[in-house]
Amino acid sequence: MGGDHAPHSNLQGALLASKSLRDGEKIVLIGDEKIALQFFQDNNIDYSNFEFIHADQHIEMNEHATKALRQKPNNSISVGFEALKNGEIDVFSSAGNSGAMLVGSMFSVGPIKGVIRPCITSVLPKENGSVGLILDVGVNADCKPDVLFQFAILGSLFAENIYGISKPKVGLLNIGEEKGKGNLLTQATYQLLEDNDDINFVGNVEGRDLFNDKADVIVCDGFTGNVVLKQAESFFALIAKRNLLDDYFKRFNYENYGGTPVLGVSGNVLIGHGISNDKAIKNMILLGKDLIHSNLTNKIKTAFK
Repeated sequence: MGGDHAPHSNLQGALLASKSLRDGEKIVLIGDEKIALQFFQDNNIDYSNFEFIHADQHIEMNEHATKALRQKPNNSISVGFEALKNGEIDVFSSAGNSGAMLVGSMFSVGPIKGVIRPCITSVLPKENGSVGLILDVGVNADCKPDVLFQFAILGSLFAENIYGISKPKVGLLNIGEEKGKGNLLTQATYQLLEDNDDINFVGNVEGRDLFNDKADVIVCDGFTGNVVLKQAESFFALIAKRNLLDDYFKRFNYENYGGTPVLGVSGNVLIGHGISNDKAIKNMILLGKDLIHSNLTNKIKTAFK
């Protein structure tokens, strides 16, 4: 029920994703069951491979997250988190109200013990054909050095287990490459990363290094990361508007990645873009499948014991 193009894009995306599932895997649709059934019937679609959890309320994109969660107890986001917490589903994905998704992540399933601040990531398409990650990109506008240090751990585990990058190279986003560069936050974080042998720290990286292969995981506070993310989205829009897209720049399209996991919470949670179309929904669902099979959440729990 969430997102600018709901429910059609969500249902159509779920249908596309269902064609890539293995035997025994099912997509659970959470929301108004009558709307979903009517969609399938109108399009002569066999819905036997889907399960349904009915929720007769939903949170609008412009609603205040905390108020809406309290005032609409049977909203699809709250119902989804309850199902995740109870083990009825293995991953919960939504392109709905991102504030409600973050609040639900923190207060329904809760942070993993030892994680100071959960975070979200964005994919960086690399010039060499691979992908990298940047985190945080918006949840934590103000951070302390130990929080950025944990982002390096979370990002490394995500890059290794989802994208198959062995010993991911971790860079700290800064205004210069030299060790002493930056503000008090980056200088202190540099020291923490440099002193830890479990992280493959390659030093400071600059804005020009986002899309080369200097680092696989780029760490920054959520304020900086969100500016970087929005700039990349704007750059893609400008290129597309001028019909200058080639195979590389097409990889900047958010549809290819679907959503971002909330790293550091005690369950598999994915947040999609509010403007998600059916292709983006499909890819978000398939990323959720990868999260399950990689056992990433449990690996994060082990790392933070």
